[in-house]
Amino acid sequence: MAGVLTQTEHDRLAAAVRAAEAATSGEIHVVVTRRSDSYFYPAAFMLTVGFMLTSLVAVPLLQWQWIAPSLGRFVAIQALALGAAIGLVATAPALRIHLVPHALRQRRAHENAQRQFLARNIHRTAERTGVLIFISLDEHHATVIADAGIHGRVSADAWSGMVDRLVAAARQGDLADGLEAAIAEAGALLAAHFPPRPDDRNELDDHVAEI
Repeated sequence: MAGVLTQTEHDRLAAAVRAAEAATSGEIHVVVTRRSDSYFYPAAFMLTVGFMLTSLVAVPLLQWQWIAPSLGRFVAIQALALGAAIGLVATAPALRIHLVPHALRQRRAHENAQRQFLARNIHRTAERTGVLIFISLDEHHATVIADAGIHGRVSADAWSGMVDRLVAAARQGDLADGLEAAIAEAGALLAAHFPPRPDDRNELDDHVAEI
């Protein structure tokens, strides 16, 4: 995915990661995505269920109005309408996410964050002190995944305020500022428990990954 952050913002955020990591042996990696799923099949399923429920209401209403279309015609009209609706979401991806439940959107975004944590080898730092800052914009979902070496020192609650502020900044159109603040907060939390080591080296890419 391109175009969410400008090159200037990418450079500024990479510098923020380097500055945060200068005070800690921990590693910070940032991933930004526009959307964590295509949502075509969930949207098509929700449309199908909606049309079925609508039919349950439409049939008695038509009968009440003394309108009795043949079964074949009624089914054909339904099929054409459903096909047109699915065709619309197939050609307009931005509509799909609005047709699926909020809980599903949040789950898909979190699953994407977990995939990115593993795919980018954040779990393979020398002391298991890598942190992923992840945000999926269309789902309004952000999360922090900290590796095993951090769990005993920094509780999950310590990250929650940072996540909330990042989501709020993204909603207001201040994504770069929100990420910069989140990076600084993550660096401060890591520095309090994982000071720099003499043999410390940079194990993860400092640049924000856009996918």
